[in-house]
Amino acid sequence: MASGSSLLEEDLSCPVCSDIFRDPVVLRCSHSFCKACLQQYWDQKGSLECPVCRRRDSTDNPPYNLSLRNICETFLKERSQRAKAGSEVFCSLHSEKLKLFCLDDQIPICAICQISKKHENHKLLPVQEAAEEFKEKLKTALAPLQEKLKAFNAVKLICDQTAEHIKSQAQHTERQIKMEFEKLQQFLKDEEAARITALRAEEEQKSRMMKEKIEKMTEEISSLSEQIRALEQELGAEDISFLQSYKDTQNRAQCTLGDPEKVSGALIDVAKHLGNLKYRVWEKMLGTVQYTPVTLDLNTAHPELSLSEDLTSVRCSDEGQQVPDNPERLDWGCVLGSEGFSSGRHCWDVEVGGEFWWVGVVKESFSRKGDADVSPAGVWSIGLCDGEYTATTSPRTDLTVQRDLQRVRVQLDWDREEVSFSDPSDNTPLYTFKHSFNERLFPFFFSVETLRISPVKVSVSVK
Repeated sequence: MASGSSLLEEDLSCPVCSDIFRDPVVLRCSHSFCKACLQQYWDQKGSLECPVCRRRDSTDNPPYNLSLRNICETFLKERSQRAKAGSEVFCSLHSEKLKLFCLDDQIPICAICQISKKHENHKLLPVQEAAEEFKEKLKTALAPLQEKLKAFNAVKLICDQTAEHIKSQAQHTERQIKMEFEKLQQFLKDEEAARITALRAEEEQKSRMMKEKIEKMTEEISSLSEQIRALEQELGAEDISFLQSYKDTQNRAQCTLGDPEKVSGALIDVAKHLGNLKYRVWEKMLGTVQYTPVTLDLNTAHPELSLSEDLTSVRCSDEGQQVPDNPERLDWGCVLGSEGFSSGRHCWDVEVGGEFWWVGVVKESFSRKGDADVSPAGVWSIGLCDGEYTATTSPRTDLTVQRDLQRVRVQLDWDREEVSFSDPSDNTPLYTFKHSFNERLFPFFFSVETLRISPVKVSVSVK
């Protein structure tokens, strides 16, 4: 038997299976076989004879041929490396060109392998023909993988854009939060300064009043003290001298000053400055803030729409924004409210403008992608289009208005299954939809110019 890298496959083939030895065992006659092949042969023969020389063996558990197993493992490893390197173009068994492909064993073989017992009755094809056939099959199998890869790359691109957009959104939102709190903090600082100024003004006014009162009383005390000293001197005079001037002395003893006034209302009105301080500051703060019943959802807006910083107005922008094509975003000039409603009564006014707009509500599941259409199933709105006010019924219903609408009031009554529209300037009804709702409804705004949600008046009541 040859050894090393010069070994041929036939030198390392089991006489029974004609394949490279697997767990080779050696008989007393020195012939080696795969352990499984030998056991199968013995089971078929019913005796422990050698498949080559027919000599009977003395044990049914022959020892492993360790040296042969090592050589086989080395050979298989080298063959695998040569195959990976592309050098396996000749049959390792017969050194012939590999011109055929065995469909049963799925390996290329040479012409001598074709007539060997190992490939007897196997289906064969020329290598070129088999390669073309399998390449076509692989191309067919490859096509959906390529399409899947395109889909994954497209989604990954959106994910990358979304990740960047998240950072940008967070930074922008953080700046806005800080600006809003700076305004609140400035309001509180200004209010604190105003109240401290008022306190100090009261302190100054009452301190000045007390100073004037003290000065006046000091003068009166001084005058009384001088009068008393003069009278006391008269009391110490000689009797005759005292009596001679008694009449004048008695006149000087008359007190012309009234009783001193008690100090009233001179203290700081602490209750005025501290009473319900937080509440009164908050009440005053209400005059500086606005409340809108609907906030626009920036993540649903078409890229060509621009929303105000407080998310209460929308207008068409000349330049499209770089935003992710997330599932919530609409493909046409529309934006939704951030909060959906599935119960109760809700109302909001919209300041409308321009020659093309629609306002109303849409169901949560309505199609957000595809061509623009403001009248699919699940959209309840009115609008101005081509100079005509219409409701998005099917077919559309023309509306009669007395004057051009400046504002539209949208009222959703989920429990009564109604969406109604009116002119808030004089409460003129415009149109009412009746429908059985079975999912959340979102405020809906569609415009090529500008729409704005009107703030409502905020009031404070104490019970």
